[in-house]
Amino acid sequence: MTEEEYIKERLEDQIEWYSKKASKNKLYNNWFKTLIIILSATIPFVVGIEFNETVRNVVLSVIGVVITILSGLSGLLKFQEKWTEYRTTSETLKHEKYLFKAKAFPYCEEKEPYKLLVARIEDIISREHSMWGQYVNTKK
Repeated sequence: MTEEEYIKERLEDQIEWYSKKASKNKLYNNWFKTLIIILSATIPFVVGIEFNETVRNVVLSVIGVVITILSGLSGLLKFQEKWTEYRTTSETLKHEKYLFKAKAFPYCEEKEPYKLLVARIEDIISREHSMWGQYVNTKK
């Protein structure tokens, strides 16, 4: 595989994948947190409204259940953690790409900078996969 092929097919592809996953998890995190805040804020409002006590209790119970479900799913699915991990990996890959293209340290001191690039990129990706494996295994 040539240098250009590797950068395009592997490095840029992985940067795009991690960036998309980071954005998606950020969006989910923000939506879940926003809904939890809005629903939590409606509780005092519903309590203060005068209408049938049974209906009020049902509405408050539903709001409480939805808040609990959203909070539980947010914790279980770890949107915030995944968002920051994916963004960090994407930015680290970009950083390596720019160092390599600029022939900056550590690439400027290497006889074969392309081989160093491949090794460093694959190490970054491997570490991310390893962290994902640990996350999945702790869920079992």
